[in-house]
Amino acid sequence: MAPMDAPELDLLIGPTACGKSAVALELARRRGGEILSVDSMKLYRRLEIGVAKPSEAERAAVRHHLIDWKDPWESCSVAEWLAEAERIAAEARARGAWLLAEGGTALYVKALREGLFEGPGRDPGLRARLDEEADARGAGALHARLKALDPRAAAKILPGDRRRIVRALEVQMLTGRPISERQAQWGALRRDLVTRVVVLTMERKELYRRIDARVARMLDAGWLEECRRLRELPKPLSREARQALGYRTLFAHLDGALGLDEARQRICYDTHHFARRQLMWFRKFPEVSWIEARPDEDPSRVADRAAEAFAALRAR
Repeated sequence: MAPMDAPELDLLIGPTACGKSAVALELARRRGGEILSVDSMKLYRRLEIGVAKPSEAERAAVRHHLIDWKDPWESCSVAEWLAEAERIAAEARARGAWLLAEGGTALYVKALREGLFEGPGRDPGLRARLDEEADARGAGALHARLKALDPRAAAKILPGDRRRIVRALEVQMLTGRPISERQAQWGALRRDLVTRVVVLTMERKELYRRIDARVARMLDAGWLEECRRLRELPKPLSREARQALGYRTLFAHLDGALGLDEARQRICYDTHHFARRQLMWFRKFPEVSWIEARPDEDPSRVADRAAEAFAALRAR
C-alpha cells in the first residue's frame, strides 16, 4: 500500500505509430495539463523527423518535457532520465499541474513504476570492446555468451537487444556477479510514486500499415536530409542516439551500401519488429488497462476511452 500523500502519475504508453501522441495531446488539452515524454530518442536535439517529435504548434499548445533535452553526441542513462523525470513530476505537482507521461520506451516506464536496481557505473573502455565485438560478430554472439554466464538474464533479453545485452555483460564483468541477481529487487511497484498505466494498441495488420505509411511520410518530409545534416555535426552521434530507429539504415544508404527503396523496406521491417518487442514488454507490466484503437478512429474518441480507463484505475 502506497502512502496516502504519495505523488501520482498517469502514463499513456503503446507501440510506435499507434497514435498515442495525438491521444495524449487531446487529453492534455482537455485538462490544461502537460506532457512528459517517455521516449529515449525524442530527448535528443536535431533528431526530429525520424523520431516523430511533436510539431512546434503542438508544443506551443501543450507544454512538453524531456524533448530536446540533450545534444545528439551526449549520452543519457536510464538513471539520469529517471532522476529528471522525477524532478519534473515533483515540480508539476507543486504547481498543481496535471502531468501525463506518454511514450513507448519500455525501460523508462519500468523505471518509473519500479525504480532502478543499484548497479555499477559505466566502463567506457569495456563497452567499446563489447560494441566492437557486436559489430564484428553480431549481437547474437554476445547473447550466447550472456546465456552461458547468466541464463536468467539471457532468457529475459531478446537476442537482438544489443544495448541490454551489453549492459548485462558489463555488470557481470565489472562485479563478477550476474545482473539477474542484482535485479532481484526489481519487479515490485514502488510505493513512493503511484502510477496508473493505460496501454494503447491496435490490430497488428493495421499497426504495420500505419508504420509503413509513416516511414513514407518521414522520407517525403526530408528525413534523408536530416541524416545528412547529422553527419555534418562537429561531433559524432552518441552510442544511444545512434540506436534511433532508421537512422543507421539511412546512413548506410548515404554511404552507398543500400538503395533508397531497400533502406525504406528495411526500416519498415525493423520498425515492425520493434513494435512487437514493445508489446511483449507491455504485456509483462502488472496492473495496466488496455484499450484498442480502431482503424481511422478519431483521436478524440480514443481519448474518451483512455480517460475512462484512467478513471477506472483511479477508482481501484
